[in-house]
Amino acid sequence: MQAAFYERHGPASEVFTVGEQPTPEPGPGEVRVRLRCSGVNPSDWKTRKGGGNRRMFAPLIIPHSDGAGDIDAVGPGVPAGRIGERAWIWNGQWKRASGTAAQYIALPAAQAVPMPAGLDYAEGACLGIPALTAIQAVRMAQVGPGMRVLVAGGAGGVGHYAIQMAKARGATVFTTVSSEAKAAHACAAGADHVIDYRREDVADRIKVLGDGQGVDAVIEVDLRTNVALYPGVLKPHGVVVVYGSSSDGTELSSLWLMQNSIAIRFFMIYDISQADRAAGLAELDALLRADQLLHTVGLRLPLAEVSRAHDVVEQGSVMGGVVLDIA
Repeated sequence: MQAAFYERHGPASEVFTVGEQPTPEPGPGEVRVRLRCSGVNPSDWKTRKGGGNRRMFAPLIIPHSDGAGDIDAVGPGVPAGRIGERAWIWNGQWKRASGTAAQYIALPAAQAVPMPAGLDYAEGACLGIPALTAIQAVRMAQVGPGMRVLVAGGAGGVGHYAIQMAKARGATVFTTVSSEAKAAHACAAGADHVIDYRREDVADRIKVLGDGQGVDAVIEVDLRTNVALYPGVLKPHGVVVVYGSSSDGTELSSLWLMQNSIAIRFFMIYDISQADRAAGLAELDALLRADQLLHTVGLRLPLAEVSRAHDVVEQGSVMGGVVLDIA
């Protein structure tokens, strides 16, 4: 099969090769998916570069956790009726050497999720990390009708889905962006109030837009940068759900947090509990089948341009998902 792979850490243009690799066979409890699209996420380029003390845990790595395609073979214990099923992939390369940047992937059957008829392969390839992170964050914040929620970075992949999911649960959504184009993108997702943090004081704008009140919850993309905002935006007994941070080490106003009974909850979407995964998948599937989610594919490239795709995601120059088409 054709695959994109690397055998050492480094710049994309220096370490990527696109060439032949063995076609996998599904083992017990597994399916094989003939991939049509592979989604590229920030974690993919960070892993490729060896950031965060990541190491090469295998001699050769085919990257990417997200993808979509057709199940073409099943292993022992998996119903043959799944052959021919359209599926999207989650955790394709989590703790595994072979991800979705290839014509085929074999993985546990539960990680190949049936796709609704209205979802195309490129959209399906954008779900795994962004959409599941968003639904887990919304669930951990216990978003419900009447709540006020601040989604930090509403034009990002996770933020764009989180806005829609919070709205679907009946919340009023505030979000932050850094440009007019990103503001329009967040508005398209259904945000009630969009704040340009480069031109406006976020806390002041939330007070004005929210009739002097703060928010009940924050869904946080960058704890390190935004933590100083919390005393100005959060109501007492509020919650912050953190799925990202630009760097390690964050100064928290512990006395203010304690006096206001603020909860801060962290998670990493690759490694949530089985119960959380099942609940998130069920809620996401219901939203997909009801056609309640807007998907944004920002750039599609052929597999041969995997280096460019990684660079584009690292630069953050495209709104929406970056997807590789696999011929």
